[in-house]
Amino acid sequence: MNATDNTSAHAHASNVAMAIAMQRVGVEPILQVVCRDKNRIAQQADIMGAALHGVENICCLTGDDVTAGDEPEARRVFDLDGPQLIRLANSLKEGRYLSGRKIDPAPSLVIGAVENPATHPLDYRAQRAAKKILAGARFLQLQICYHPDRLEAFVAALHANGFSERCAILPSIVAVKGAGPLKFMHSSVPGIDVPAAVISRVADAADSAEEAYQLVLEQCQHALSLPGVRGLHLTDFRKDGSMGRLCADLGIRPRSERESRANDFALAN
Repeated sequence: MNATDNTSAHAHASNVAMAIAMQRVGVEPILQVVCRDKNRIAQQADIMGAALHGVENICCLTGDDVTAGDEPEARRVFDLDGPQLIRLANSLKEGRYLSGRKIDPAPSLVIGAVENPATHPLDYRAQRAAKKILAGARFLQLQICYHPDRLEAFVAALHANGFSERCAILPSIVAVKGAGPLKFMHSSVPGIDVPAAVISRVADAADSAEEAYQLVLEQCQHALSLPGVRGLHLTDFRKDGSMGRLCADLGIRPRSERESRANDFALAN
C-alpha cells in the first residue's frame, strides 16, 4: 500500500509516519518520495529513517506542481529530478550516501518509480521510463490510463527492449462507483484523460455502479493480458468490498494463501 507524499500537492500526514504506521499493523508499505518538497539531504534522511523501521519499498516521483494543490504559493524545491532521486535511493541501497559517506549496514531497499503512458509526447514516455529503469527502478507504477491503445504501445515498447525483464510493470486501475469520479479525474487530476465515451458509458447505464465495476474488470483483464505486465496497482474509490470481488474475478488470491501453497509445494518436492 502506498504511503503517499503530499499527493496532488496537498499537505497530508507525513509519508514516513504513515509508512511506519502501516508497517506496525502488518501492512507492507511503499514509501513514496517526491522531488517537489525536499532537497537531497532531507530525502536521504526520510528513506533511511523509514528503513530503520523496516520499510523497504521506495517509490520515487517527481511530484505534481504546487499549482495543482491548494497552496500554490508554496516554494518548489526540485533539487533532484526523478531519475536522480532513483539513483539516490540506489546509492543508499549500495551502502553510500550521495556524499560518499559509508552506510553500514546498508538498508535493504526495493526501488520503484512512476510513469504516465497516456500523456503526450507518447513516444517519449517509454524512453523516460527506460531512463528510470536504468537508474535502478525495479518496479514501475503507471498512471491511470483510459486509453488501452496507449497503454499497449507503452508496455510493448518496454517489453521489446528487454526492460520488462528488469522491472515489474504495474498498470494502475482505479475502482469507482459512478461517473462523478471519472469526471473529476478528467477535469482536476494532472495527467489523466478520461474519454467522453467512457464517462457516458457509466453515466448512462441503468446500474452505474455495476457498469463502473465491469469497466474496471475489463481494464484489469486487458492490462494483465499484455506481455511484460507482472501485476496491477489498484486504487479503491468504491470502498464497498469490490476489491475482494475483483480479485476473485481475476483469480488473485491473498498472498498468505499463495505463500502457503508455495510452501506446501516446496515441502512435497
